[in-house]
Amino acid sequence: MASTLSERLSRLVKTMRGQARITEGNVADMLREVRLALLEADVALPVVRDFIARVKDKALGTQVVGSLNPGQALVGIVHKELAATMGEVDPQGTLKPPADIDLATQPPAVLLMAGLQGSGKTTTTAKLARHLITKRKKKVLTVSADVYRPAAIQQLKTVTAQAGAEWFASTPEQKPRDIALAALDHARRHFFDVLIVDTAGRLAIDEALMAEIRELHAVLKPVETLFVVDAMQGQDAVNVAKAFKEALPLTGVVLTKLDGDSRGGAALSVRQVTGAPIKFAGVSEKIDGLEVFDADRHAGRVLGMGDIVALVEEVQKGVDLEEAKKLAEKVKSGSGFDLHDFLAQISQMKKMGGLSGLIDKLPSALAEKAAGADMGRAERDVRRMEGIINSMTPLERRKPELIKATRKRRIAAGAGVQVQEVNRLLNQFEQMQGMMKKMKGGGLMKMMKRMGGGGFPGMPPR
Repeated sequence: MASTLSERLSRLVKTMRGQARITEGNVADMLREVRLALLEADVALPVVRDFIARVKDKALGTQVVGSLNPGQALVGIVHKELAATMGEVDPQGTLKPPADIDLATQPPAVLLMAGLQGSGKTTTTAKLARHLITKRKKKVLTVSADVYRPAAIQQLKTVTAQAGAEWFASTPEQKPRDIALAALDHARRHFFDVLIVDTAGRLAIDEALMAEIRELHAVLKPVETLFVVDAMQGQDAVNVAKAFKEALPLTGVVLTKLDGDSRGGAALSVRQVTGAPIKFAGVSEKIDGLEVFDADRHAGRVLGMGDIVALVEEVQKGVDLEEAKKLAEKVKSGSGFDLHDFLAQISQMKKMGGLSGLIDKLPSALAEKAAGADMGRAERDVRRMEGIINSMTPLERRKPELIKATRKRRIAAGAGVQVQEVNRLLNQFEQMQGMMKKMKGGGLMKMMKRMGGGGFPGMPPR
């Protein structure tokens, strides 16, 4: 949905340049593009109709402010309504901040996970546990009440360990109700803050599944009943959402596989159909790849505005500030920048999701330019560089000047590359080393002056 809607709106903004007012005609043009993009994204037809009606109502007759043309003004309205459709608004029509898990109850707070088989429930259970441990500092216990899928219990045990939470054992011979009550008793006696119950899924909705999850809900009285849905299901997600809404008092939605969703219609449809807020989005396969869903930011991504906030968060999460400080001090003191430091920079970038992970969060215009540089090849080059440095001895990394012909051949063989690749890496390293030397002792300012910058904005030239 993101790319399609962004492309259509960008074209329209260009064609509407120079018009001073939003009119019936230019609104109709834009809404036609928006309607087609939403339908192509597999958004449910009733949701599309309601969304288009709201945008039209807000847009008609709006005077264009300042330098904005009608196209840009309409994009602003579409952005606001997209965010309102996916998020929650107060009675005044203001978008509420993102909603995290409600833990305002006597511990343990019980979270019940619902959804079809294959929606990512078990993995999401572990990711949610990880989120509550790292972001909310809670003691978390997980349990599987899925007695039908043989590997489900073992899978939850594995991913729970990765998340750093504790797992309560269950067996396929037990009844789901008995498992849930035993886990709840254990959580109370061992002072857990949160108990997350992973329930059984089916390949399709059936009455047995709904009866079972209704019974679990009745005995556990969860503070949150989260509906987990695959964002790539599109129109099918609507039917599943309706069935679960009728069976359970859903308090929130978790959209999985949002990173792989080219259509994205589920985010709009499921929120509207269930009436429950989207609380989380699965954005990668990593155990910490779960984000509190921010409707405003997601609307920006859909419209091709990128998600700079997420980019900054990714950098903050991936960068080891202590290591960065040590490197800055090292460069400042004149100790030099060696291949150990170069390897550390590559590792930091990998922690942030690699080049492609960072580019996904850039505004579409910048991302397109970056994509033109063949990011797949760039990622392969980075991996090759890492392999070459790992083939060196600690002494060679500290003193690259020691690496002559014989050593180069040994390093190339160890990394499975040609000697030319080793030479290329060493040349790139020398260039970076040269840049680092220029940054020492005010060299950065001198470099910027030569480039015509005169220093940083707002600072007097030196």
